[in-house]
Order: sequence, then structure tokens, then C-alpha cells
Amino acid sequence: MKSRETKAQDLTALTESLQNSTSAMVVSFSGVTVQKDQEFRNSLREAGAKYEVVKNTLARIAVKGTQFEDASEHFKGVTAIAWTENDPVVLSKAISKFMKDNADIYTFKTGVVDGKLVDLTQLTTIANLPSKEELISKLLFVLNSQAQRIVTVINAVPRDLAVVIDQIGKQEGRAAGTPAVEAAPAVAPAVEEAAPAEAEVTEAPAVEAAVEETVEAATDEAPAEEIVEEAPEAEAEEKAE
Repeated sequence: MKSRETKAQDLTALTESLQNSTSAMVVSFSGVTVQKDQEFRNSLREAGAKYEVVKNTLARIAVKGTQFEDASEHFKGVTAIAWTENDPVVLSKAISKFMKDNADIYTFKTGVVDGKLVDLTQLTTIANLPSKEELISKLLFVLNSQAQRIVTVINAVPRDLAVVIDQIGKQEGRAAGTPAVEAAPAVAPAVEEAAPAEAEVTEAPAVEAAVEETVEAATDEAPAEEIVEEAPEAEAEEKAE
């Protein structure tokens, strides 16, 4: 049997520990074996929680003036308290699972999460929430995925820029080739201008023919003049004879 001094030390330790906690679960049990009790303690230890079977009178004194004071009315019969300074969701998961798997041994009395009393139904709801670690993991996943998207976009910029430059080059090529196609008709005037030259060539024989006719006409008229000029000389010779 514990001495008064030992009980006082236990009370002080429990009070200080509960004051620094964020959540606590009050349970009861009957017919528990040493093995089952050890399993329960191990599961709570893995959840980062502390566990202790307490005297109801000491428990009421320990929670007085704390956020767990409202749970005092449940300190009846066999009472054990599990509490934690860490994420209350983790503790809720551990308690909820063990109560479900060992409903014939353990009974959930009440719980306190952030200063509010919760029953077994509310405990189950809290236990179904993602833990802080899970939320952080999901947040990191989202941040990483966004970062990967940003990297993808950044990597896509040079590639897209190259495509744009290629498109611009093609458009400039087509724009530069258009005048060449439009300039084609400009050759036609050159051909048309060349046409008169052919006409001149065609008319050249006609001019030459006209010149020849003129020369011939002039040649034909020359003897007539000579005859006219020589006629007086012939008459003179006849008279002289």
C-alpha cells in the first residue's frame, strides 16, 4: 500500500502532466489479462500517449482547474486515463481501434479534446480524420506536384518559344516568297515591250523595199534626163554635117 507521501508525489506528477496535455481519454475495463493490458499500453505508447490506472479521488483532484475537469463525473468504478501532448487524432485512432477490437474487455467512458467532452461516436469521427503527419504528407505532395508543374511549365517555355520562332520563320518565308509570285506578271510587260522590236524587225523589209523602189525609180529617171540633156548635142552635130 502506497504511503501518503508517495500518493502526494503521484498526484503532483499526474496534475503537471495533464496540465501540459491537449487531449485525454477515460476508459474502464474488466477481466483484463496482463497480456491484453500490455498490448493496450504498447498501442498507446506508439501513439505518443501516456497511460495510467488511477484512483478516482486522486483523478478528480488532478484534473481540478484544468480543461479536463468536466470529465470528473466519469471517474467512477475502474478508471484509467490515457493522455497526450501530441496530435489528439493519433490518440483517438489508437483508443477507437482498441475499443472496437476489445469491446468485451474495455469500455470508453469519455474523452476531452481541446477542452471539449467527446463520446464514443465523436471519438470515432475524430479517429477517421487524417492525422497531422498525414495532413503534412498530403500538403507536401500537393506542394511537390505544384512545383513539378511549375518546372514542367518552365521547361516548356524554351520548347514553345522554339516552336513560335519556327512558326515566325515560316511565316516570314511565305511573306518573302509572295512578291516573287506577284512579280511574275511584271515579266509580261517586258515581253510586251519586246513586241515592238519584233514589229520593227518585221517592218524592216518593208522599209528596205520602199528604199529599193525609190532607188530604182531614181535610176529609171536618170537616163531620161541624160537623153534630154544629150538631145541638143545631137541636133548640133546634125546641123554641122
